[in-house]
Amino acid sequence: MLLSSSAYFIFLIGIFFLYWPVARNRAAALAVILFANYYFYAKWDLFYLGLIPLASLTDYTIGLAMGRSENPATRRTLLTCSILVNLGILTAFKYMPFLLDNFAKLTGTQAPAWEWTFPLGISFYVFQSLTYTIDIYRGDAKPTGSVLAYLSAVSFFPTTLAGPITRVSSLLKQMDADDKQLSNEKSGQALFLITMGLMKKLLVADYLAENLVNRVFDFPKLYTGFETLVGVYAYALQLYYDFSGYTDIAIGSALLLGITLPANFKMPYAASNIADFWRRWHISLSDWLRDYLYFSLPGLRSKNMMFTYANLTITMVLGGLWHGASWNFVIWGLLHGLALAFTRAMQVRRGRKQPSLPLWLRATVTFHFVCLAWIFFRASTLEGAMLVIDRIASLTASTANITPSFAIVLALAAIGHYVPDNWFGKLRELFTRSPFYAQAAVLMLLVIAIQYIAATGAAPFIYTRF
Repeated sequence: MLLSSSAYFIFLIGIFFLYWPVARNRAAALAVILFANYYFYAKWDLFYLGLIPLASLTDYTIGLAMGRSENPATRRTLLTCSILVNLGILTAFKYMPFLLDNFAKLTGTQAPAWEWTFPLGISFYVFQSLTYTIDIYRGDAKPTGSVLAYLSAVSFFPTTLAGPITRVSSLLKQMDADDKQLSNEKSGQALFLITMGLMKKLLVADYLAENLVNRVFDFPKLYTGFETLVGVYAYALQLYYDFSGYTDIAIGSALLLGITLPANFKMPYAASNIADFWRRWHISLSDWLRDYLYFSLPGLRSKNMMFTYANLTITMVLGGLWHGASWNFVIWGLLHGLALAFTRAMQVRRGRKQPSLPLWLRATVTFHFVCLAWIFFRASTLEGAMLVIDRIASLTASTANITPSFAIVLALAAIGHYVPDNWFGKLRELFTRSPFYAQAAVLMLLVIAIQYIAATGAAPFIYTRF
């Protein structure tokens, strides 16, 4: 059930009208959310109805045990069990074919068949679940005594497929709040976010993908170097509008149930360096990698900066592998890790001095490095990525495959990305304060636009496969 599909919005409306009449009854409200969560999983595969509750109950039990124990060794053992269980789920249901295939190549044997692959949403579930047990271990959160609340929070359906990765302790606090209410302002904000998300996804991301990006990456030999370069630029914007569109719909959906999710994007292609990029792109993931992985690696307090550089690289390589079982993702993570290490080394060398290069030039260089890394992220194979790079390096030029309508959408997408946040804030405020019939008119215009412009139907969100 795609978040951009009519089936999802029928589901969301149904849950909305089930939830708010019982919102002040804690058990009933949590039961509605839990039902929504598991129904959402079941629409993808009934297997999740066994896997997710079992994994959730395991971490819930471990959290209770850690809360009752003051023995450091016992608490470390319990946390280790939680990490092993969650990483075991990732390995068994997402990475096993990749591991078996590479082992077979090393040993010269035939890789055995592995049918138990259920990658959809597993990565996001695992990272979200681990925030609970790690926070308890560190003393940043206390275990909840309500299994119903925990099950509802850890598998909260708007965050299931592609985040934002939200700390379970934060969701628990909001779900346990006594003063649940949905104001006109919040409902208006929710509708605005959902509207923006659909526009980003269906009118921009899918259009760019279908009219050049997919063809360039699938058959790069058919395109000139210039067309291929434009295809890479278009993919950078497609990925941004696709993922930020999903995030808007997810945040808006949660807001309709009185739950606030964290922001996930902040004009990422305006970043002045790679460290700045990761403060703007997929913010919930970069925060998770920093708080739960980077800070856990050895040598953090060492005066030897090589530990810092190595840990940055390791963190991003593992972050790349988290995205998918492919060497392309490893290379993508390695490129970002090395760039982060280089950026940090330059900051140490420069000290408190301001960078000598102007901001626009630093942002341009950063954007093109990000686009280079996106080639490995998008290409299905390493050979495919190198072929795209080879076509760009050929320096051949033609615009035969770049239609005027595509160029217009690409230009508008680029301009839209750089629109200041306060402009969107004013637009959101205007929409929120508008009477219901004006909001309804905007939604109707969106439906008409989707019908005529995105007539081919919605493609799956890119990040749902991670």
